[in-house]
Amino acid sequence: MATPQSRIYFTEEEYLAIERASEERHEYIDGRIFAMAGESDQHGEICVNLIGHLFAQLSGKPCRARAQHTKVRSGPEPKPSQSPEGFYSYPDVLVVRGERKFHDKYRDVLLNPYVIIEVLSKSTEAFDHGEKFRRYRTWLPNLTDYILVLQDNPVIEHYRRQSNGEWVLATLDGLDAALRIESIGCSLKLSDVYDGVQFHPQNASIENDLPA
Repeated sequence: MATPQSRIYFTEEEYLAIERASEERHEYIDGRIFAMAGESDQHGEICVNLIGHLFAQLSGKPCRARAQHTKVRSGPEPKPSQSPEGFYSYPDVLVVRGERKFHDKYRDVLLNPYVIIEVLSKSTEAFDHGEKFRRYRTWLPNLTDYILVLQDNPVIEHYRRQSNGEWVLATLDGLDAALRIESIGCSLKLSDVYDGVQFHPQNASIENDLPA
């Protein structure tokens, strides 16, 4: 990832002005702007499967799903007198319930997602598990479910916010498993989530190099 200009730090309003004029997507983290990498074939397949099955199940409900092109602000309300502190991201899939709340009149930065789903990659896995999740659970009070989907194996990690504010993890493993998202009344079979995904054996290259 790299910043799009020679400057290092930008205000949030500067970032939004740059982003709204750009054909590429960038994330903003505490004053710094990072270009987003392209997706793999597996990543794209999983995202399409997720949004397709969620869309079908949310029809007629007061919920809406979005995929990859909706910005989310996870930080305090920006103030000109303060040093840059904030996080703007593009979740792979999100669901909002009821009235959508936005950052400003442009209505392109969402403030109240209920469900966020991220498809993990090797370059983002540590960040998605760590700092990103910390910011989501700190600054998104409406967030009830944070879901991480592995690409290379049929495994989903489902974090759920409890009534006392604590988060509980449930791990679903295998194509026979199913993910239940109670907050929006949806179920996702892992066989549907990973439909069309070609898994590559982790040890294939090692086995091929072993002497006969």
